[in-house]
Amino acid sequence: MTNNVSYKKAIELLFQLSTNNGFLASADQSTNYNRVWARDGVICGLAAILDGNSTLIETFEATLVTLSEYQHNLGHIPSNVYFKEKGIVEVSYGGLAGRVDTIPWYIIGICNYCYATNNNTLLNQHEKSIHKALNLLQAWEFNNNDLLYVPRSGNWADEYITEGHIFYDQLLRLWALRCLHQLKPTIEFETKIHNITKKLEDNFRKTNIQQPYHPKAHEKLKESTYWMASISPSGYQTMYDAFANSLAIFLNIGDPIFKQKVFDHSEHLRQELQLGLLPAFWPPITPNDKDWEVLENNCKYEFRNYPFQFHNGGTWQMINGFYGMAVQSINPNVSKEILKNIKKLNAQKKYSFYENFDTNTCLPSGVKQCGWSAAGEIILEQSLNNKHLLN
Repeated sequence: MTNNVSYKKAIELLFQLSTNNGFLASADQSTNYNRVWARDGVICGLAAILDGNSTLIETFEATLVTLSEYQHNLGHIPSNVYFKEKGIVEVSYGGLAGRVDTIPWYIIGICNYCYATNNNTLLNQHEKSIHKALNLLQAWEFNNNDLLYVPRSGNWADEYITEGHIFYDQLLRLWALRCLHQLKPTIEFETKIHNITKKLEDNFRKTNIQQPYHPKAHEKLKESTYWMASISPSGYQTMYDAFANSLAIFLNIGDPIFKQKVFDHSEHLRQELQLGLLPAFWPPITPNDKDWEVLENNCKYEFRNYPFQFHNGGTWQMINGFYGMAVQSINPNVSKEILKNIKKLNAQKKYSFYENFDTNTCLPSGVKQCGWSAAGEIILEQSLNNKHLLN
């Protein structure tokens, strides 16, 4: 195992977050984070299987079992499950909107767990749960045209403005289907994987296809060097989405020339910023922008999306862990530099593992002791040690 202080602290945090019901999101006493979250728990679990610690892998299994146990009868995977005192359990499927990305994260988690342990028992046990979840994703296409329709606040960026056929969610679904197809191949999976991949490659950038998904919007779309964030009925949302573009590289979406363009664009952006890491979305939305009012109103409690903060141009170590893992096949030296910069942020204030950072002031933000901030570091470090996820 890797012997450095930062890595050990990251692993220690995952142990601190381990419960009989799965990984908690944070060791911070904030009630909202003292829960088993789908995406946080799975990302921590992916870090656990790459590290190889058997106790953490058991916690990952417990996370997946919890998500399955509290699946809605219509197929929804919980956003989070809160185990209160005296056996009281509260289950949430979302806040201001339901969560779409919990389903593919759950499936990605089960498949990677089985792949890492070389044992399909968990997959077999939860096969009905998985197919119920897949059927719900199919229903969420609404028009049976291969792309999920995601409400605003329907994924990890739950206080941001993206909505519609969000690229990030399409990629997660594709990753989940590819994982399933590798473990239990079917013609149905193969066909759906092909159809989704083609839709993504043809429509989320300027191309010469004859029948684009949204002809009027595609006609107006300008050439770009990265994938568009979303297609909605009213047109494209053209901001740079770091998580989505990282997943596109990781899943090898697009031709080699465009993949290189995405890498070059990402690197140009990363290197011009003080933290040397990618912001979640770019450029930041400011009070002078037409989208500001929508952004400002999209929060359940306090507003956190000031320019350069949180989803609105803030820097997340977790996202950069996935980016570093993705670009290792292009330039491992870049991945090493990203890992170094992630470690710097995670180590601040005696290894506080803050949730994210202000990209402009470089000050920490969000909760402390955030599990997926540690996981982002672990995932990238182990990928540089030639440990790989199923994709």
